[in-house]
Amino acid sequence: MEATIENIALKHQANLEVFSKTLQMLAEHDRDIIVVTSDSRGSGKLVPFSQKFPDQIVEVGIAEQNLVGVSAGLASTGKKVFAVSPACFLTARALEQIKNDVAYSDNPVKLIGISAGVSYGALGSTHHSLHDFAVLRTINNLVIVAPADNFETEQAIRLAAEADFPVYLRFGKKAMELLSEDEKTFEFGKGRIVREGADLTIIATGETVAPALQAAEKLEKESRLTATVVSMHTIKPLDYNLLDEIALSGKPILTVEEHSIYGGLGEACASYLLQAGHRNAFKIIAIPDEYTVTGSQQEIFAHYGISEEGIAATARKLCQG
Repeated sequence: MEATIENIALKHQANLEVFSKTLQMLAEHDRDIIVVTSDSRGSGKLVPFSQKFPDQIVEVGIAEQNLVGVSAGLASTGKKVFAVSPACFLTARALEQIKNDVAYSDNPVKLIGISAGVSYGALGSTHHSLHDFAVLRTINNLVIVAPADNFETEQAIRLAAEADFPVYLRFGKKAMELLSEDEKTFEFGKGRIVREGADLTIIATGETVAPALQAAEKLEKESRLTATVVSMHTIKPLDYNLLDEIALSGKPILTVEEHSIYGGLGEACASYLLQAGHRNAFKIIAIPDEYTVTGSQQEIFAHYGISEEGIAATARKLCQG
């Protein structure tokens, strides 16, 4: 799919801003695009959309189960529905509706989980979504995507708008730089190599790709270790072909995610690699099995080693055996 991020003239903005502006561009030419929110048009950056297209937005209030049910009903009539709600509530309170009304009933709703991971920072564990990959991976007929930068976000929204299957898209709040100026293609289920290296591979997703890329640059500068960095934006279906290519090098593999250490990107990669017969040195960086410390996203990342320094330190140990 051709890159069009330059047409929106966005760079180093929150992915949610790109989501909103891309949706506005699409809605100008497609009356079937409908946004359904659960009192989240502000946090979802959808106020401009509601002002431009008042007849294409539905507000259900703080009622996530209704949000998904209404969205499924609209999608069943042929509407291209984007259901927008904080990820922590969307994938917990409305899990039954996602399972039955959307996936089992094959209604192509685009579920938009906003302020995901630990984006809500000091609001604490009640507002963190560190479970969403795990629970949604178990549901058949649901594509799971966590765009890393503005380019991936725009492409993901364009693909989702035309998809005839359900999609969950996960967004944080931080302003994200473009990972690569050269990448011109994006496809669900195909990982994106944003840096080439020879000594190890770092596989990350969503807002952890940026610190992974920074860590790779730090490793080369300080330790003369070169790392391939992959944006594995699609958690399901996972890019097994790329995993095979990476593993065949025999080099260590490190995964990084803003999610529980259980059930996310790391365990998905480990499960495939082991069952496929690969035996690379392997390590998962994620949130451990505990209620997170209180702080901003940056502070939480630093505490759990999801920062540039933390990722680089873990990578060095992994390479040393």
